[in-house]
This record gives sequence, C-alpha cells and structure tokens, in this order.
Amino acid sequence: MNNPRSLAPVTAIETVYSDWTELKRVTFTLRSGMNVTRHVEDHGRSTAVLPYDPVRRCALLVTMARAPVVLAGVEDLLEAPAGRADDRESQEVARAEALEECGVRLGTLERIMEAWTMPAVSSELSALFIAEYSHADRVSPGGGLSEEGEEITVVEQDLDVLWCLLLSGGLPDLKTAFLLQALRLRRPELFSGPIVNVQPALGAEFLNR
Repeated sequence: MNNPRSLAPVTAIETVYSDWTELKRVTFTLRSGMNVTRHVEDHGRSTAVLPYDPVRRCALLVTMARAPVVLAGVEDLLEAPAGRADDRESQEVARAEALEECGVRLGTLERIMEAWTMPAVSSELSALFIAEYSHADRVSPGGGLSEEGEEITVVEQDLDVLWCLLLSGGLPDLKTAFLLQALRLRRPELFSGPIVNVQPALGAEFLNR
C-alpha cells in the first residue's frame, strides 16, 4: 500500500457559479505530474446533532422537502437537525439548529467526529454530535423558519424503532444513520435486544404511517 500522498499543488481556481453555494473549477497536479481539472461544490462547513432522551429512550428527528430527494421521487427523509456552520462555531450552530428545527434546547454536546460528506465533489466538512435532552427541554414546537420555506415536521421516535428502521433500510440519510450507530456504540444500554436483531414489522409500521 502506498503512503498517503502529500498535498497536490493547485495551479488554478475558477468560480463557475456563485449563489447560495459556489461551483468551482480546480486544476491541480497529480503525483505523476499530470495536471487534472475537477469541479468542486463549495458551500462551507456544516454540523448535525442527534438529540436523544436517555430516560424515555427516544430521539428527535425532522422531515422536510429536500430538492434532490423530491427530484428523485423519494419520500421525505428522517434526518437529524443540521445546518451550515459558515464562520460560526459548530457547537453553537448545532444548538441553534436543534432549537429552530426541533424546538429543543440542548446543553452539553458530545462530539463524534468531523467528516467529509462527499469528498469526490464537495468541500463540505461536517461536525457531528449527539446530545441528551429531557421532556422539559422541549421549549417550542420547532418547525424551522417560515421565511425560509422549510415546513419542518418534528418526529420524536423510540430508539429501538429507529434502530429497526436503520437495519431494514428505512433510514437512508447518511448523517442520521451514522449518528444513530454512534449513539448505540456509546450508549448501548439505551437499546433493547442484539445489535443485529431486525424487526421489520416495527420499521414497516412507522414507514406506513
């Protein structure tokens, strides 16, 4: 196995499109000396948090219309609350998004990791967290900002049901699936039964609501 390559020299950067996100054409030099050009979608850093109640053993997720998902003709995804970090500190953004989207006030966040979400085409580096909440921390209905046209639905769901959804393919949002697995690894006592025990009826019951 070869050692990881050193930083590739970038020889040119051209902004092709600029609005909510930017599309850039980047030219850099490979190890062989060949110059290549690639396109990069650049909208900055992001953050996501999975709020969970360890007493009632449930988690808060959201659904909303996502343009790529709508375009694919797929039902809305169950997602952990998330947002762009821009120049703000990622924990600050995670708390703000959880309050705005889910109506929950979070305290201490447990950092899982920072991860490249789609390194082939996107510059997005996402900070991922889990965080405890209680019923008393739900201080507003949530739902997002009306001026942004989000129309968010808040879903408080049992952790065992979410785990069954994950194992049966019913939780296809990558950040959410990753955070649920991280929660199971760090807090296994919050889940029932063996880690590979798939109960399709539970997942199907939720999906068919």
